[in-house]
Amino acid sequence: MSQATTHPLEDAEDAAEAAEAADPAARGTRGVVPVLAFAGIVVAVMQTLLVPVIKDLPALLGTAPSNATWVMTSTLLAGAVSTPIMGRLGDLFGKRKMLLTSLAVMVVGSLVCAFTDDLLVMIVGRALQGFAMGAIPLGIGLMRDELPREKLGSAMALMSSSIGVGGGLALPAAALVAQHTDWHALFFGAAGLGVLAMALIVFLVPESPLRAQGTFDVLGALGLSAGLVLFLLPITKGSDWGWGSGLTLGLFAASAVVLLLWGVLELRLKAPLVDLRTTARREVLLTNLASIMVGVAFYAISLVLPQLLQLPTSTGYGLGQSMVVAGLCVAPLGLTMMFTAPVYARLSATYGPKITLILGLLIIAIGYGAGLGLMSAAWQTIVIAVIVGAGIGLAYSSLPALIIGAVDPSETGAANGLNTLMRSIGTSVSSAVIGMVLANTAHHVGTVDVPTMSGFRISFLIATGAVALGLLLALFLPGRGRAVAEQKPQLRASSEEDAHLEAAERALSGFRGRVLGPSGTPVERAKVTLIDHRGRQAGAALTDGEGRYALAVPAGGAYVLAATAAGHAPHATSATHRGEGSPVEVDLALAGPSEVLA
Repeated sequence: MSQATTHPLEDAEDAAEAAEAADPAARGTRGVVPVLAFAGIVVAVMQTLLVPVIKDLPALLGTAPSNATWVMTSTLLAGAVSTPIMGRLGDLFGKRKMLLTSLAVMVVGSLVCAFTDDLLVMIVGRALQGFAMGAIPLGIGLMRDELPREKLGSAMALMSSSIGVGGGLALPAAALVAQHTDWHALFFGAAGLGVLAMALIVFLVPESPLRAQGTFDVLGALGLSAGLVLFLLPITKGSDWGWGSGLTLGLFAASAVVLLLWGVLELRLKAPLVDLRTTARREVLLTNLASIMVGVAFYAISLVLPQLLQLPTSTGYGLGQSMVVAGLCVAPLGLTMMFTAPVYARLSATYGPKITLILGLLIIAIGYGAGLGLMSAAWQTIVIAVIVGAGIGLAYSSLPALIIGAVDPSETGAANGLNTLMRSIGTSVSSAVIGMVLANTAHHVGTVDVPTMSGFRISFLIATGAVALGLLLALFLPGRGRAVAEQKPQLRASSEEDAHLEAAERALSGFRGRVLGPSGTPVERAKVTLIDHRGRQAGAALTDGEGRYALAVPAGGAYVLAATAAGHAPHATSATHRGEGSPVEVDLALAGPSEVLA
């Protein structure tokens, strides 16, 4: 049995005041979206920071080309490893705190690189820069926790697209710096951007009050890190070592063994780093696999177009542009991704994120298909960048919506971290495969290997094939109609704005109900905080347009449900839940500011 009784006024006010203190809405969310998006762009800049000077790295570092590739590889590896780990740490200890930690590590790494010409030290610094990739899922999680529902769609789309936006905008900026100053200035600039992002977050982004239950899975983090390094290392170096070499095959086999043992461990833990049972759900699994394909498509164009633009016209197909002009021609890739974020929000609200993902993949395929015949002038590369950028922007923006709609709200950080990891794997695979194709199809001019037009076209065909596979995976995602049929009409979600409410509603145990005003009208955006018998916050939720809320309980026992809303006096109610069975219905009535609660 369950019961709900009115708490004394003093306890109600104390509980409500505690809830209001933790309520981000009470502190305001002004500046959250641009600041988090800026942080995402800063982090993403690290991926393409050295692309303009990549051909000069061996000479700059005094090493062989195969060794110089580690400067890029270390960033990809560190980014892939850090994303799920930082997502889980954010769920447990605070997303804002972990976001600041990620950026601080990036700043340290940038300064390490800025003061060295030594290869090994440079690799360490670049790895520290890549560690900050965990900031993307943390930013998405903060937006979900802090923003009103009407702003969440476009905000999350912008954050998700920041990987491409940062990468696209970094190319011309980095090229301009590298062409006119010492290349170490790139790292000083990266450190400055990181410090600026940290300062803005400290002053404008509140910490999320939501916390996941459990502890951090140290063994799981180590196992996942080792498995991913063993998997991504031969992918990024396979073209140098040989895909059939004993070293490459041995590392792939070792990766399979480590990841298998890691999976067995995760399934046995009560609080794993990654909930594999949730990850194995069809919608989550298919979305993550599609994310790999989108990552392949994004990095392919970033590798091909700058080289095509900078090759001399004497090759017969090179466009003979300077480093800066080449960067400017590719910049529309990132700009278009940024401008598609608000378009995505409208499309997703009308048709759902699945349709938006399919549309984005179709546009990418059109862009690469057109690129096979549009490579003879600089303006044609701009057209390709705009079309592909629009498609990738829509596709990237759809991914967190699909993930959040399929997992529990307390797991959004880890789930989106894993999704970002899938994109990192996609970019790593793309870098390795495209690099191998361009190397194997190159012709020798003196002591230099020059990519051929055949290599560029094969690269575009590979990207088109990845998009086609991603489209096939997206078609098997659950349709919006089915999702609607499985939900109550009042809680139907048209996009990710309502996904966290639906996930809580699906919980096996917890509290749910409505928050009503003095005349019985529903109160939208009211904060309902769940407080356990020790006075600690055990959960929080915002009401939807009909005043509904849903909260899961960590265990059975007595709780206090405290409700606060602008223009209303706070109210709290005690309630008991057995910890299992159907959710307990508890409605909360808010009085006007001048009324006294009974």
